[in-house]
Amino acid sequence: MLSAQSIGIIKSTVPVLEVHGVAITKRFYGLMFEAHPELLNIFNHANQKQGRQQTALANTVYAAAVHIDNLAAIIPAVKQIAHKHRSLGIKPEHYPIVGKYLLMAIKDVLGEAATDEILAAWAEAYGVIADAFIGVEAEMYEQSHRQAGGWEDFRPFRVQRKVQESSVITSFYLVPEDSREIASYEPGQYVSVKLNIPGENNTHIRQYSLSDAPGKPYYRISVKREGDTDNRPAGIVSTYLHEQVAEGDILHLSAPAGDFVLNTADERPVVLLSGGVGLTPMVSMLNTLAEHYPERAVTFIHAAQDGKMHALRQQVEDVARSSAKISVHYCYELPTERDREAQVYHKEGRIELAWLQSVLGDRNAAYYLCGPVPFMQSVKASLIKWGVPSEDIHYEFFGPKADIEAAGA
Repeated sequence: MLSAQSIGIIKSTVPVLEVHGVAITKRFYGLMFEAHPELLNIFNHANQKQGRQQTALANTVYAAAVHIDNLAAIIPAVKQIAHKHRSLGIKPEHYPIVGKYLLMAIKDVLGEAATDEILAAWAEAYGVIADAFIGVEAEMYEQSHRQAGGWEDFRPFRVQRKVQESSVITSFYLVPEDSREIASYEPGQYVSVKLNIPGENNTHIRQYSLSDAPGKPYYRISVKREGDTDNRPAGIVSTYLHEQVAEGDILHLSAPAGDFVLNTADERPVVLLSGGVGLTPMVSMLNTLAEHYPERAVTFIHAAQDGKMHALRQQVEDVARSSAKISVHYCYELPTERDREAQVYHKEGRIELAWLQSVLGDRNAAYYLCGPVPFMQSVKASLIKWGVPSEDIHYEFFGPKADIEAAGA
């Protein structure tokens, strides 16, 4: 338990963290990686370069400070991050390293304003927060290892099939190299893939949603080749998977993780809303609902740039044809002439509230969102405007958690 004095001091630093939080976390990563370059084998280098990891950590530190007198309020966020940590292989011995360089970064950025009293309070607070993470993650490691077909750390899988799903997305069907049982998972979860890429100094780890229903003898991930269409440099990992990894090759996977999962106890209709490669966890949910919960009404809405970039369409439509309870709707932002002639989409442009209302009719449902952050910001803002309670809107981020609450501002 934190002392009342430390709680008061931490609370007093909230305005400072709001202003200087990202500067502190940028300095933190610089210091830590300089002293411990081996940790570059765990962290996503692209997220570091784009500033996403620094911003996410700053938001987490800020939230911890705001709720320091009631840390139970951030337990959901702790569990979400702990899933990522478990899938990456973060262990208790990493936490003292993080604490040391976080305090150094606070001192460096704030200078004389970071008094010995403030640093002592933050050291005490970090110890409490770190213990919470370590405890939650220990349970996750134990559960992952002891479940049927489970394992610790990373396990070799063979690429059984490699299937091009669209101009930018390819699916990989993965089976265990040892031919033993694999762990089940909840629809919406992901696995981490660890790669040693020729010419790269460090290991690269990426999380990919499982894009089929659980219960199969394989895991399927559907990977977008990053950078091809969004004016960004080509993604090192996704390019390697698309261009170099072939059927028969070995990939190393974590056991499934993640808290963005289908609530199978909720009997209300389900609305699955995705953009781009964000459809991967939605397809897993759709397949699961069709196989095991055929009585639930499902509306599957997917936004893509055009027909060439629309992945897994045939599989979704095959599932939809199997049940009168499933309806499917597509929104193409920039349909091609061929798309228009074939009438393969239902709306041109972007998803808007009026169109959603015309498709759904009744707003009483459980909503699941996944896609680029601007897509989720826009869709969530529309749903809130319609009167959908925020607790009925669930969403997943690919990468560090971002802020979608500013939507519509």
